[in-house]
Parts: sequence; structure tokens; C-alpha cells
Amino acid sequence: MRSSAKQVQSNRVINRNRKTAFFFLLPNFLGFAIFTLVPVVWAIGLSFTKWDGSSAPIFVGLRNYIHLFQYSSFTIAFWNTVVYTIGTVPLIILFSLVMAVVLDSGIKFSSPLRAAFFFPHISSIVAISVVWQFLYAKNGVLNDFLRALGFVNVPAWLSDAHWALPSVMIMIIWKGIGYYMIIYLAGLRSIDHSLYEAATLDGCNGFRSFIHITVPQLRPVTFYISVMCIINSFQVFTPVYIMTKGGPGRATTVLVLQIFTDAFENFKFGIASAEAMVLFLCILVVTLIQFKGQKDI
Repeated sequence: MRSSAKQVQSNRVINRNRKTAFFFLLPNFLGFAIFTLVPVVWAIGLSFTKWDGSSAPIFVGLRNYIHLFQYSSFTIAFWNTVVYTIGTVPLIILFSLVMAVVLDSGIKFSSPLRAAFFFPHISSIVAISVVWQFLYAKNGVLNDFLRALGFVNVPAWLSDAHWALPSVMIMIIWKGIGYYMIIYLAGLRSIDHSLYEAATLDGCNGFRSFIHITVPQLRPVTFYISVMCIINSFQVFTPVYIMTKGGPGRATTVLVLQIFTDAFENFKFGIASAEAMVLFLCILVVTLIQFKGQKDI
């Protein structure tokens, strides 16, 4: 009888703890359902309709998706996003890793330098974009510096179709290095220093130790950073919208900006939803490929 009573009391405690956990999780779940789950399901449904936001949606099946591949603006935005991703992700990873290794080597003023490099990450992306817009101006600081060095034909930067996207990419690389540098620093602190001591005894110099010890040991960190960088690069919007608004022409129009334009300027919510679903599938496929590659290593 005593064991039965204890079992009943234990079940009551478990049920009470479950209810308590449920009530703690409920606010977060409601926020997720209202602001994420429902809009995503609604967007999936809208991607199969024609809707301008005022009249009733008209079901068109796969017509929106077929239209995307005949829609030059979407194609240009897609390839701009791919170029942006290929141009920013490897450089962010490389520079953040190199800076982390340098700061972890025991140089002077490493703490102030770490804070200085991390500061752009915590700064407002809107403010940073405006500042860099002034730097890239025709008579801005950057062009004045180039003229002082003797360059006559200085770039038009954001006003030049050839330089506009690279200009935005440079700013994003500068802003993102500090954050991922901190993550690499945390990874470097977890490496067993006996590995470096053994390598030194075997005659390895600093570069060979970096290639054969540091890089392999940081592979999980690099995997995480690459996934996050690629996801963020596919979703870039604010700096492009503020600095160029997709111009000149469509030289810097990226996927999220194209979705924004079709939805809230052209009122083509069906097309915009289809574009959003394609963006989601691109991110999903790239992420799955990365996870597959990580498992095979």
C-alpha cells in the first residue's frame, strides 16, 4: 500500500511539473505560432494565388512558380544573391579565423583590439549603412584618400553598376568579421595545447601547425559559422535597401529586396510569396548539403 501511495504521489508531482513547464513554454509557443508559424503557412497558401491585398485571392496553382523563371527581375535578384554569398562568406570566415589566431597568440593590446573589432557587430546596421554611404560618396573620405594617393579615376562606388554590389559586400565583410572572430577565439581556447607542443617537437613551424592542427580542430566551429553566414547572406536586405535600394538599375537587387518590392510596392503578394518559398528552399538545400558534407568528413 505504501509503495502504491508513493507511486500515486510521484505521478502527481510529475504531472504538476509538466503543467508548470507547459505554462512557462506557452508564452514563447504562442509568440512563435502567431508571428512565425501562421505567417509561414499563410505565405505558402498565398504562393498558389493571385492577390493584390484588397480583392479576394484567386487560386492559380503553380502559375506563380512558373512565372518566376520567366521573370527577369527575379532571375537577376537570385544571381545577385548567389554572387553576394560567394563573395562574402569565404572572406568572412578567412579573415575572422586569421584575426582570432593573431589575437590568441598573445600580442599586446589584444583585449582592446578584440573589443574594437567586435564593436561593428553590436552597432546598428542602419547607422553603419548610412556611414558607409557617406564614405562611398563621390567626394567622400574614401575617394579623397584615393586621390591623395595619386589615383585620378576613382570609382563611383554605389553609383557604378560594376562597383555597387562589391561595395556593399566590403561593408558586410567588415561588419561580420568581429562577431565570428569571437566564436573562433572560443574555439581556439578549447584546443589542447599539447598538440602544438608535440608538433613543435616534430619540427613543425607555426604555419604547418595552423594547417594541420588549428584548422582541423576548428572544423565544427567553421561548419557552424559557414551555415550562419550563408543563411544571413541569402537574407540580406537592410544594407542594400539603405545604401542602393537595389540600384543602379538592378545591380544590387537581392532576393529579399525583390520580395519586398513585389509585395509592398507592386502589391503582387502571390508572386512575392512564391519568391519567399524559393528562398526558403534554397536555404534549406544549402544547409542540408552542408550537414551532409560535415557528416562525411
